[in-house]
Amino acid sequence: MTYKEATQYLFSQIPAFERQGASGYKPGLGTAIALDNWLGNPHRDYPCIHIAGTNGKGSVSNMLAATLQAAGYRVGLFTSPHLVDFRERIRVNGKMIAKRTVSRFVERWLDSGLDCEPSFFELTTALAFEYFKRQKVDFAVIEVGLGGRLDCSNIITPILSVITNISIDHTQFLGNTLTEIASEKAGIIKDGVPVVVGNASQPQVREVFERTAHNHHSPIIIAGDNPIVLGTSHGKDGTLSVITTTFGNNLVCQLSGDYQAENINTALHAIDALRTAGVKIGIRAVKKALAHVCEITGFMARWMVMGKNPTIICDAGHNAGAWQQLSKQLREIKCEQLHMVLGFSADKDIDTVLSMMPTHAIYYFTQAQSPRAMRAQELQAMAAKHGLNGKCFTQATTAYRTALKTASPADAIFVGGSFYVLGDIF
Repeated sequence: MTYKEATQYLFSQIPAFERQGASGYKPGLGTAIALDNWLGNPHRDYPCIHIAGTNGKGSVSNMLAATLQAAGYRVGLFTSPHLVDFRERIRVNGKMIAKRTVSRFVERWLDSGLDCEPSFFELTTALAFEYFKRQKVDFAVIEVGLGGRLDCSNIITPILSVITNISIDHTQFLGNTLTEIASEKAGIIKDGVPVVVGNASQPQVREVFERTAHNHHSPIIIAGDNPIVLGTSHGKDGTLSVITTTFGNNLVCQLSGDYQAENINTALHAIDALRTAGVKIGIRAVKKALAHVCEITGFMARWMVMGKNPTIICDAGHNAGAWQQLSKQLREIKCEQLHMVLGFSADKDIDTVLSMMPTHAIYYFTQAQSPRAMRAQELQAMAAKHGLNGKCFTQATTAYRTALKTASPADAIFVGGSFYVLGDIF
């Protein structure tokens, strides 16, 4: 089996939430446990850090992986979704899993005779866990796919759990209230395992996390209660300068979105928790990791500057919680004209997101080549109700190229709304 054949099987022959939406989502741990037993429970051979949250879990996962790598450890990193290549999901020290390893795993699965019907994410998670064992990693950073309690990654018992933040998303699976969603995310808290919670400013969310941690006898740290990050500013080189209580005033982060201040604060608290647990991480490693996180781990598409003259920025923020932060930073961009290339998945709260958009921009409404994508014409009609006007494009690449041709050197172009739109363009 070739790599192309293996990924075609993964993408088209088994249920996948990212392609199908609700019909591709399989909550529960039964199949994940069956796959894990088939592979000999590989995740038990290395310590894991487990990371959940509505927004920010990808950024925090990559910051922690980069920090452990900079400290000299061999680190597995499992994230989702990918932008261009399936192998982006599974990395060791920033290097993607080999194509042949993926195809051999799928071959073994097809020959296994195992009596279960895994989803795309269940099979991918099993592949990651076994690959990290074979690669003899010192640590694995595991990002939750969706939710927490019933996510197939939740078969692990980590040395540290991290929950970045809570906002309304995936309500059809996780519930319609912050309390219900927090309960699902809190499902990754394990007996006696410390948990770092990034932000629990809402009383009902705090109560869920504190009660769950108490029931599991798990030490809980709420990062927002005792900020390590005191302030941030934007450097001329496009980085984020960070003032901290314990790492000095010269901490620099390559991830320059304003929203990263909270994620950095969460990551630094998680690093302190790891150090308390005996993991050797020096300040120099932390500084190196944050300053070069994208090079170290291959992280992309978080307020990522893709070009200058015009300024081109992309971001994978795709729900209302993310856009509360993105919309503020977009309004602060200094340019003659802002161009917005936008596409969304149809199962998001798009109306709320559109209400936050700058009205002075020129819009290029588009859609990803995904069955979950909202059609460009529908998005255009919905946006018009919020005073947002622009043209329609059925191909994201066409929308992007049109924006490039239209924009002057003094303008700015933003591309985002969906991982899949960015994937098409990349």
